[in-house]
Amino acid sequence: MKIKENIAISETGFVFNPTTGDSFTLNETGRKVIALINEGKTIEQTAKVLKETFDVDDTTLERYLFDFVYDLRINKLLEE
Repeated sequence: MKIKENIAISETGFVFNPTTGDSFTLNETGRKVIALINEGKTIEQTAKVLKETFDVDDTTLERYLFDFVYDLRINKLLEE
């Protein structure tokens, strides 16, 4: 899984999909998830890093991470 090459992502978390014209703004956690995906991390590896970085319980982390990845898929931002 990785972010499609044509997707523009700024350091501040602005995401633009030139294919659809859609744009999104990411918070700090979203930027971290995108960076980890771009590094080639799996969902499990990403969850581990997030758990070490943020004060969050496993259930909440898993729910929000899977929801976020689902949103990336729905918005056609991922190559799988």
